Amino acid sequence: MPRHRGTYNPENHEAYELSRSRIENFVKCPACFYLTQVKGIKFPSIPGFNINEATDVLLKRDFDKYRGTKTTHDFLINLGMEHLVPFDHPDFELWTQSMHFGAKGRMHFVHEASNLKVGGGLDDVWFNTKTEQLHIVDYKSTSQKTEGMEITLQDKWKAAYKRQMDLYVWVMQKKGFNVSSTGYFLYCDGDRFSNYSFLKQQEATMKFKMSLLPYEVDFGWIEPTLMKIKDCLNQTSCPNHHEECEYGQFLVALNI
Repeated sequence: MPRHRGTYNPENHEAYELSRSRIENFVKCPACFYLTQVKGIKFPSIPGFNINEATDVLLKRDFDKYRGTKTTHDFLINLGMEHLVPFDHPDFELWTQSMHFGAKGRMHFVHEASNLKVGGGLDDVWFNTKTEQLHIVDYKSTSQKTEGMEITLQDKWKAAYKRQMDLYVWVMQKKGFNVSSTGYFLYCDGDRFSNYSFLKQQEATMKFKMSLLPYEVDFGWIEPTLMKIKDCLNQTSCPNHHEECEYGQFLVALNI
């Protein structure tokens, strides 16, 4: 049988491939998930976050300099966390690729009870020389609009970030790696308040305040959600939109 991805086909008994972002779509609104995965409807797209992607690339480039060595970045040393070293593995580059994760060696796992192949793309993995465990690391970028505000994970919309970390740690543990239940979010906060020159003669330089936030993962939602997704995929009619779904609210307003 061919790979099972894209529009769901109940006649294809291969494990159905679902990225982490598709799983998040289900959590946010089962109806939108169903319309996309079962009916093949493409929702309006939004522009990519190119600045965020750039900071991801630059951070990975910096940590790659220490990958495979016994030393670590000065940023971690300054935090007293010199025991965390960028992890080197033959499949590491495959783990960072979120698209087309069906290939061998990529960051995916087949959940047999639901017959779903789930995965995504990691930003980074650090090796803890004290515990000999791995820590999953996710890069995030923002720019606080209020001076002096501390970066936290308490905002309601950051629940999606937490679920992302939960799933990545869960998949890597299922793949047999000794992964810690503590993940890290490395935050770049574009500094708009400090008094420094932004525009130079031929270039502009923004400063970023950096924060490293630990997070204890929660697996409790994952397998029940995968089973709900399987049931949703096999429904013959579209479920209701979540009450907070903007698309659902829009359709109600149009009386559709």
